[in-house]
Parts: sequence; C-alpha cells; structure tokens
Amino acid sequence: MAESVGYMGNFQVRTDLALEARESIGDADSSLRGVRVEEYYKEEEDIRVTKVMIDTKNAAKAMGKPVGIYVTVEAPALVEPDEDYHREISDCLAEELLGVLPDNDREQSILVVGLGNREVTADALGPQVVDNLLITRHIVKEYGKAAYNCDKMNQVSALEPGVMAKTGMETAEIVKGVVAETKPDVLIVIDALAARSTKRLNRTIQITNTGIQPGSGVGNHRNALTEESLGVPVIAIGIPTVVDAATIVNDAMEKLLEEEKDIDCVRYVSRQSLQISELNNMYMTGKDIDAVIKRVSFTVSEGINIAMEMRME
Repeated sequence: MAESVGYMGNFQVRTDLALEARESIGDADSSLRGVRVEEYYKEEEDIRVTKVMIDTKNAAKAMGKPVGIYVTVEAPALVEPDEDYHREISDCLAEELLGVLPDNDREQSILVVGLGNREVTADALGPQVVDNLLITRHIVKEYGKAAYNCDKMNQVSALEPGVMAKTGMETAEIVKGVVAETKPDVLIVIDALAARSTKRLNRTIQITNTGIQPGSGVGNHRNALTEESLGVPVIAIGIPTVVDAATIVNDAMEKLLEEEKDIDCVRYVSRQSLQISELNNMYMTGKDIDAVIKRVSFTVSEGINIAMEMRME
C-alpha cells in the first residue's frame, strides 16, 4: 500500500505496481539507496519498459515491496483491438519474462497458475490466460519430445485454483499440494492487480520475481505464493484491472487545488479529504472490461507461449 502525496496528507491508496510505489515516494527521495531504476522506450512500438530493482531491506520497507526485480511494460494501446500491436507486446513480454526466469537456457518444468475468480470479470485475467496456454507436460511425459519434433523444450502445465469462497481452501494450500506432487522447476503466477493511476488501468503489465500475495491489491490478504513458501522460484505477471475509488477522488481534489488558490477552498477540500477513507472498500474498472480482459489475457498467454516455445538444437 502506497502513500499519496500533496494536500491529502496521510491518505493512503493501494497499488500493486512497484513503479507507482517508487513514484509515490516523491522527487525528494529520487536517490533512495537500495533502489535502482532502468528505463527504455521502444518508439516504433510505443512501448515503455521500466525496471525497478529493490536491493536492500531498508529500500523494501520504504517502497512497501519485497526485495527483487519489478519490470513494468507500459503499452498505451493495450486495450485497442490491434492484433499486430498485441503481437509486439507479446514479444516484449516474452523477452522480459525470459530476463527474470532463472536458468532460462535449459529445459524446465513450468507450472502456470491462473489466480482469480472467473465469474468476476475484472478478476478473471488469470483463468482466461490459462485457457489460451499451450500445455505440453502431459504430451511430453507420454510420448517424449519427438511428439513435437523437437530435441529441447519446456514442459508447461497449468492450474486454476479458483477462490476460497468456492473451494473452502486457501490458494496457497492448493498450489503447495500441486507443487509437492508435480515438482515444477518454476511457477509463473498470473493475477489481476490494482493500480494507483487510472492511466495505467488495463495498459500496464508487471513482471516480478518476488512472487505474489493473492488479494493484496484490494485489501484481501491471503497466504503468499513466494519461493520461501513454496520452495521453487515464483514469477508473477499481472495487469491492473481496477483502481481504488478513493484514488479517483483524491486525484480530482489535487487537480482542483492546483487550479484553485483560494484559501477557503483549500481548507474545504482538506476537510473533505478526511472522508475519503469511506471509499477504501470500493474499486472501479472500465465499462468495457469484459472485452479488455479477453483481449489482454490472450496477449499475456501468447507472451508466455513465446517464452516457453519449443527450441531446436
């Protein structure tokens, strides 16, 4: 959970994006020790990639994020129905995924876990990504690599654990059982995230090697899925599909204060900001979220498929 800045004082907003957590610290702390930031822009594709690397415990505490690597892919046209552009995003996602995947130069058993509730559209990213994956583990175990006419390839399996309201079990309990039985080398966990800024809603993909805590973006903390808890490296991929309603009100108030210099107005807005906490359990998403989730889930699944694709010797 990150703190906002400006006239809102101690008002806090939720974000799962390390890039936004870094921005929320403010320009005064831009040289925060233990945090490195690398950025590059693909002008032709209109894709911006930012890597935030948190190296120390003190920096992790300041950021509110675990030590690790956070890669943010910002694609303004991610919500647009442009197949060629989505292919470019998938290629970029595959490249960045391989960059954080341990031992990506050797064959591995990869378990992809699609978190979320299929019946709640804004939370259906994980299950819909799983729907479009190329699953190979069962074929390779039954027929060998010759079934794909390849000498070298990853074994991909997938799991959609659902939510505790339906299963009566923690997601971590289900995943731990599957990991113990199938013994994958790496987990890739997919989940919908919460953003701090509406401009990043459905337009940003985050990849991190720190794992994930299901539900944390909306204040519903469940048991974490991390290397420490599962015993295997965990790569998390997420797209922000909701934004805290209080965030929208906060941004509107700050913009008003920037334009209004009247001291009475400032005092009035400051008083009203104290009531924003009442909105902290409300989350908002776009009216076309059903079409957006269908589109971006396919883009993410294609990125994973490209990263895991068969390799000829």
